[in-house]
Amino acid sequence: MDKTNVESFHLDHTKVRAPYLRIAAVKRLPHGDILTKYDVRFCQPNAEHLEMDAIHSIEHCFAEYARNHADNVIDFSPFGCQTGFYLILAAEPDIDAVAELVAATFTDILAATEVPAANVVQCGWGAHHSLEAAQSAVAAMLAKRAEWKEVHA
Repeated sequence: MDKTNVESFHLDHTKVRAPYLRIAAVKRLPHGDILTKYDVRFCQPNAEHLEMDAIHSIEHCFAEYARNHADNVIDFSPFGCQTGFYLILAAEPDIDAVAELVAATFTDILAATEVPAANVVQCGWGAHHSLEAAQSAVAAMLAKRAEWKEVHA
């Protein structure tokens, strides 16, 4: 493989086993701040994927609810391949703490009765959501929580 600037391009997607959580990158910024990027992988790469309405609704819900559990959430954004998300925190790497944050947030999503900000005023595609699809994906991910730290088969 050619050398690239993108960490995930160096991950052998044929050797990972989803679902999992992994530390994808740690950045130490000039003024001492630390950003840690986590790979929150729902689906097996090149074998399955999340539908876009599920991704969109998970993104909205996670962005809103995670901040009820942690004040260091910078971003939660989907992969273009539709297999998971990046979670970026202003913090030292701590996979155990992130697993707790993700599980607590997923539990909130399961209890939700609507997708936050799923309307034309607050969202660029307000009609393109499915709470049911988001809850189904999150429930499947939570059911395999014991496997989250096992990245490779």
